[in-house]
Amino acid sequence: MAFSPEQLRTALGDLNGQRGDVRVEFETKSALVIKNAILVPVEEDNLIKLTDGTHEYLVDATRIVWVEIG
Repeated sequence: MAFSPEQLRTALGDLNGQRGDVRVEFETKSALVIKNAILVPVEEDNLIKLTDGTHEYLVDATRIVWVEIG
């Protein structure tokens, strides 16, 4: 099951402006773990971005199988 960008942004909204650990599992069976992640507010480019305060991660919703928040 792929996520739409809107579904993913809604799910990541569960961070509620707070930092939390996020694990993203992709359809290729690879995973991305971001410690102390926070959802970057929507910008003009409309990309889904997470940041840990040091790095910014762009996430392609259509390639994600599941997400763990917390």
